[in-house]
Amino acid sequence: MIEEIKNLIVSRLGAETVIETNDKVLQPFIFVQVEKLAEIGQILYEYDFDHLACITGIDNGVASGTMEVVYHFYSILKNLTLVVKVKVARNQADEPLPSVPTLSHIWQSADWHEREVYDLVGIHFEGHQDLRRILLPADWQGFPLRKDYEEQTTYHGIQVKY
Repeated sequence: MIEEIKNLIVSRLGAETVIETNDKVLQPFIFVQVEKLAEIGQILYEYDFDHLACITGIDNGVASGTMEVVYHFYSILKNLTLVVKVKVARNQADEPLPSVPTLSHIWQSADWHEREVYDLVGIHFEGHQDLRRILLPADWQGFPLRKDYEEQTTYHGIQVKY
């Protein structure tokens, strides 16, 4: 299955689009170029991946200099599962957030998942119509699931850390 999907992507977008595949694991995955993610999303949707169940943001740490976004797709019609991964450069404190194209125009379920990844990990989803915090207050500082996150000591006069 993974080879068929890889070949479909490569035939439409070129061999450089697929960085790595692995079907020897419990959840087969494809690592793809982040710049082509929206186009890949459209291909997967046309291939009957009708459900985007989960989006996860991963901070690989300051030393690695990278972050990842992991997408879990399902085709209910074909009874298939696919994980798609992209890697982006990790930003420094004075730089813009890492950016990934939104998939919310293809799967509405991406809307809140992308907002959660933005809110907690600090990855910007380019083209998202309503990218704002979803779990934390709008004026919260930082992104709590980053490995270098430093807690605020107080928030509006309330002690945060006990």
